Amino acid sequence: MISVFAKDEEQPVIREFFELFKTPWEFFVAGNEVEILLCTRTEIPQTNAKLVLIYTGENQTNSPRANTTLNYRGEKIPVYGSCATFGKNVESELQEEFLQLSAIQKAAANGQTIIRIGYDLFSEIRHLLTIGQPTNHARIPTLELHITLLRDLILAAKIPLVEIPPIPAAHNFIACLTHDVDHVGIRNHKCDHTMFGFLYRATIGSVLDGFRGRKTAAQLWKNWSAAGSLPLVHLGLAEDFWYQFDRYVEIEKGLNSTFFVVPNKGDSGEDVNGRRHLKRATEYDVDDIRDELKKLRANGNEIGLHGIDAWRDRDKGRAEKEKISRSNGAAETGVRMHWLYFNEQSPAILEAAGFDYDSTVGYNQTVGYRAGTTQVFKPLSVSKMLELPMHVMDTALFYPSYLNLSPKQAEKIVGKLIQNAVRFGGTLTVNWHDRSIAPERLWDDFYIQFLESLKKEGAWFPTASQAVAWFKKRRAATFEKINGAVKIKLPVHGDENLPGLRLRTFKPTETAGKFTETILTDDMEIGLAA
Repeated sequence: MISVFAKDEEQPVIREFFELFKTPWEFFVAGNEVEILLCTRTEIPQTNAKLVLIYTGENQTNSPRANTTLNYRGEKIPVYGSCATFGKNVESELQEEFLQLSAIQKAAANGQTIIRIGYDLFSEIRHLLTIGQPTNHARIPTLELHITLLRDLILAAKIPLVEIPPIPAAHNFIACLTHDVDHVGIRNHKCDHTMFGFLYRATIGSVLDGFRGRKTAAQLWKNWSAAGSLPLVHLGLAEDFWYQFDRYVEIEKGLNSTFFVVPNKGDSGEDVNGRRHLKRATEYDVDDIRDELKKLRANGNEIGLHGIDAWRDRDKGRAEKEKISRSNGAAETGVRMHWLYFNEQSPAILEAAGFDYDSTVGYNQTVGYRAGTTQVFKPLSVSKMLELPMHVMDTALFYPSYLNLSPKQAEKIVGKLIQNAVRFGGTLTVNWHDRSIAPERLWDDFYIQFLESLKKEGAWFPTASQAVAWFKKRRAATFEKINGAVKIKLPVHGDENLPGLRLRTFKPTETAGKFTETILTDDMEIGLAA
């Protein structure tokens, strides 16, 4: 069991860290027998621990650096706070990237191993879960790498470790399919910026994309045909080619997904400075699509709120939630903010408005891990609401003002994110907008292939609320130290439709990185050697 000696104000982030690294731990109590001491304070308590891990960015011999990057076994770990180094050591497994100085220092005496790591672990975790990562580090799962390093240090010291990984039983990871519903048909757009933008991108833009190899001849024909049919669509004589709910049901047959819908037509909301951006307002109301939402729910899909002002105003958030709940018929509702409006106060505001989960933490302009993690987590400012981070958004991949990738380039990037999901577990949350499989975008072929890749790698496809519920189930599991043994207790009552939990056991006698695995069941208690 890991005993943590840290400042009192670090307790919330420590508790959350050990919900993500689900392994036995406790706060340090003087006089208790300790096997592993993890310390972030300047003073080190007297202990007989076999392994002492000191995470600190302070160093008396070298000037600490801030906002640097460490290399660990060929991978980069960004450090956003102070980072201390301990001189040149070409054999060091953890090195500061630019000066190539060791960021780890090891010593052994009297059967005790003392390791200093040159940054404050919990300060870094706090940064990731509150401020998040800049876009240049977007594709680094930094928090998962912090867990990996800690786990590796413990196992290298020949100390056994048990862990409940963020991987549902019978699957390799979670793929959470979501759709932000921004338009609901082009018939709603008459002589506005959306209609004229469509006409340009479907005609001239498609030709330019064809020359760049971004559109095939067949796609070019589809876009020009759609543009030509627009007058008939407005007259009600032709099908609205932006109305794609049935197509999503067809594409995702046998899978579950979540549709985030806007509550009120024509409401642009306000940004952080109180300004209104008229382009943010939508031309549909949730009440306009009640029948479509009913069909989606009948096919196993979930309806959530695509919030307007919920991120900044509790009362408006509650009103938006209630309107979606009336159309949805669900007691609990999740939210993703339109245009990903969000700030550090938003989690507490959304929780006060009554939301069960949020799924806004992600990037508009790129793909990856804004919070540095593949896992559902609890923001530090709330008591129970969870955050389902968003990792892949279609517009970030393909918009000219963002990554502007070709399908082959995009396939390579999302392929790496899938590999990370298989390696670390957790979720890969995908946002494919309602009209992205329609003219003029025609990103349906890529999406279909993306789904096939996720299936091939063994993903579980829950709705967003089901994914969050599984993480709640994992969080409800507890470790107890009783008479020198660690016992794992699971909640008595749980959703039988959710996959089970795994228990991984790493033994000192095993080859590095090897483990045995057990599937945990409800009403089960397992005793393990400490």
